[in-house]
Amino acid sequence: MTSNPNKPSFNTDRSRLFKDRFAQYSITAGGIMVLIALLLIFFYLLYVVQPIFESADVETRDSFPLTNAEQIAGLGVEEQTEVAFLLTKAGVVDFYSVEKQTFGKKLTSLPVKLDAKVSSFATSAPFQGQYAYGLENGSAVIVVPKFLVTFPNDKRKLTPRLDYPLGELSLAVDDQGAAIAQFAFSHYEEKTAIVAQTVDKRVMFSSFIAEENMFTGEIEWQVERTELDVEGRIDQLLMSPDTTRTFVRTANQIYIYDTRFPSDVELIQVLAANEENANLVSAELLAGANSLMLANDNGEVSQWFEVNTDDGREYQKIRAFETAKQDKLDIFTEFYRRTFFTTSSNGELGLYYTTSEAKLWQGKISDGAIENFAIAPRSNAALILADNKLTVVDIHNEHPEVTWSALWQEVWYEGYPEPGYIWQSTSASDDFESKFSLVPISFGTIKAAMYAMLFAVPIALSAAVYTAYFMSSELRKVVKPTVEIMEALPTVILGFLAGLWLAPLIEEHLPAIVGLLIMLPVGIIATAYGWTKLPAGIRHRIPEGSHSILLIPVVLLIGWLAFAMSGAIELWMFDGNVRQYLTNELGMTFDQRNSLVVGIAMGFAVIPTIFSIAEDAVFSVPKHLSNGSLALGATQWQTLVSVVLLTASPGIFSAVMMGLGRAVGETMIVLMATGNTPIMDWSIFQGMRTLAANIAVEMPESEVGSSHYRILFLAAFVLFIFTFIFNTVAEFVRQQLRDKYSSM
Repeated sequence: MTSNPNKPSFNTDRSRLFKDRFAQYSITAGGIMVLIALLLIFFYLLYVVQPIFESADVETRDSFPLTNAEQIAGLGVEEQTEVAFLLTKAGVVDFYSVEKQTFGKKLTSLPVKLDAKVSSFATSAPFQGQYAYGLENGSAVIVVPKFLVTFPNDKRKLTPRLDYPLGELSLAVDDQGAAIAQFAFSHYEEKTAIVAQTVDKRVMFSSFIAEENMFTGEIEWQVERTELDVEGRIDQLLMSPDTTRTFVRTANQIYIYDTRFPSDVELIQVLAANEENANLVSAELLAGANSLMLANDNGEVSQWFEVNTDDGREYQKIRAFETAKQDKLDIFTEFYRRTFFTTSSNGELGLYYTTSEAKLWQGKISDGAIENFAIAPRSNAALILADNKLTVVDIHNEHPEVTWSALWQEVWYEGYPEPGYIWQSTSASDDFESKFSLVPISFGTIKAAMYAMLFAVPIALSAAVYTAYFMSSELRKVVKPTVEIMEALPTVILGFLAGLWLAPLIEEHLPAIVGLLIMLPVGIIATAYGWTKLPAGIRHRIPEGSHSILLIPVVLLIGWLAFAMSGAIELWMFDGNVRQYLTNELGMTFDQRNSLVVGIAMGFAVIPTIFSIAEDAVFSVPKHLSNGSLALGATQWQTLVSVVLLTASPGIFSAVMMGLGRAVGETMIVLMATGNTPIMDWSIFQGMRTLAANIAVEMPESEVGSSHYRILFLAAFVLFIFTFIFNTVAEFVRQQLRDKYSSM
C-alpha cells in the first residue's frame, strides 16, 4: 500500500497546533503579568502615599484631679510621655506618672532653689525646655526639669531632677532690686537675655554673657541693661530664642525691638495688630521665631512675619485663621513644626498648621476653661490643665505640612517676599521649614523632556526617513545597527560626559554652538545645491543612495570653522565675554550645567529609540504603494510626503511618544548634567530639577515614614501618571492613524 504524498502528516499538525497554543498562552500570560506588575506598582505607591493625607486626631488618654490646680504656673512632659511635671507658683516642681499602669501617681516633689519670694513665672521657647521664676528682689532663676535614665534589673527607670543651666545663683535683672512683675527670657549658647517689667512699671532688657575667669576658673557674668521706652499698659512680653528680637504687647499694639546689641536696643516697628471691632488678647512666637501669632477676641488668629519692602524688612500680616469667638484665646506652638494650638474659655482645643493654612482638628476637651497647656517634645501628646484636673491627650498629627494646596499651589513661606512654588526639603537648621511644592520639579521634568525632544525629534526622524527610503541597502545595513547600538550606551556615561566635558565646552565656546545652529543647515543646503550643478558624469560616479557620505567632510569642516571663529566672534560681538553680556545686557542667568547641555545629552539618549521605531515604520510601507505612486508620475518627494509618511504615521507617532516617555523618566543624565535647581524658568541657559532626579538624590537621605519620604513616593506616583498618560494618548492616536490610513 502506498501513502498519499499530498496528505498532510497528523503528527506535524499536532506539533504545530501545540506550538501555536503554547505561544498564544505564553504571550497572553506575559501580558497579564505585565499588567499585574503595573497595578501592583500603582497600588503600592498609593499605599505609601495615603498616610500623608490622613486627618489629624486628638484622643483623651486619661485624667486625674489636682488639689492645687490654681497654684500651677507651668506644665511639661518628658519625651516618652511617661512623666509629667508641674511647676507651682511657690517654686516647687511636682512630678507625676502619666503611664497607663500608674497614671496619676505622684512620683516626687523637688523645690527650686530660690533666694527670694516668687513674683512671676515665664517659659522659654518650647524646644529649649526652660522655665524661670522672677523674684521680688529683681532677679530671676532658670530651671530645667530633667530625667536620669537607668536600667535596674533590665527595667527602664526615670529619676526626676532639676538642672540649673546658669548655676544655682539668680541673675540680677534689675539693678535697683524692684520685684519682677512679668518677664520673658532666652538662654542661647553662652548668652542669656531677659526682658522684664518691674512692679514700678519700668521695662528692662538685660543681657548676661558668661565668661570664665582665667585665674580662678569661676564663671563671671558680663551684664548690660537697657530700659525700654514703652507707653501704656504692658500685657505681654516675648523674646526670640536667639535673643535678637523682643516683642512688647501693650493693648492692641506690638512694639518690636532689635536686641542684637544690648547696648544699642532699637525700636524697629510698631504693629497695630487689632482688627475692626476686635481687641488683641494674646500673642506667641511660632517655632523658629520667624513668625508672630496674634489672637483677637473675635476668634481670629493671624500670622505675621518679616517681608522685604521699600522701607526695609517689616512685619506684615500674611494669613489668618478663624476660631470660635472667645474672650480668652491662648496660643501654644510646637517644638519645631509650624503647628499651633488654640485653647479657649469654653474648653475647646484647635489644631492648625500655618503654611498650608489648614485647620487640622477642633473639638471640645473640657467643660471649663483651659487654664494651661503643654505639648510633648515629639508632638504626639499634650497636657491640659482644666476643671481642676490634669488631662493627657494623644495627638495623631504625623504630616500637618502636607495638603493638596501646599503641594500644587503657591505658598507664602517665612522670609520670602511673596508666595511661590518652592521645593527645599532639608536644611542644616532645626528651625527650617520644609517646602514640598511638586510644581517646580514637575515643571523641570517637562522642561528637560521638551528640550531633549527639540534636539532629538528632527534628527531622529530625518535620519529614519532617509535611511529607510533613500539610502542604499548596503549602507543601510551599516547605519541602522550602528545607530541602534547607541541605545545600549549607559546613560550614566552620557551624563558623565555631559557634566564634565560638554558643559565646560559649551560655556567656553558658546558662540560656536549658536553658530552651528545656523551654519550647519546653510552649509548642507549649499552643498546639495552645488552637487546638482555638477556635470552628470561626476554625479553618476556616486552610487544611488550613498550621497550622504559626501556630507561627512562638510559637517566636520563647518564644525571646525565654527569653533575656530568662536573666539573672534565673542571678542567682536560680546566684548570678549558672552556670559557677562548675557547677564548685564540681556538680564539672563547662565549656569554651566543648563538646559542646553541636558537637551543635547538626553537627545543623544533618545535618538536611537525614535530612529529605530520610525525607520522600521517607514521601511515597512508596502513597496507597491510607493511604486504605484512613482508609476503615476509623482516624484520621490511627492511619494514620500503623500504616501509613505502617511502610511507610516502610526509608527512614527509611536516612535516620538516612546522617545518622550524615555525623556520624561530619564534620571542619570539630568542628575549629572544640571545643577538640580528646582526653579521655574524656561531659559535654555538655566538648569532644572526633574521628578526622577529628585527621587534619586533625596530618597537615600529621607527618613522612612516621614513626610519627606512619602512625598518622594508621591513624586514617583506623579511620574508614573505622566508616563501612563503619554502612553495612553500615544496608543489612542496611533490607533486612529492606523484606522485612517490602513486602507491605502
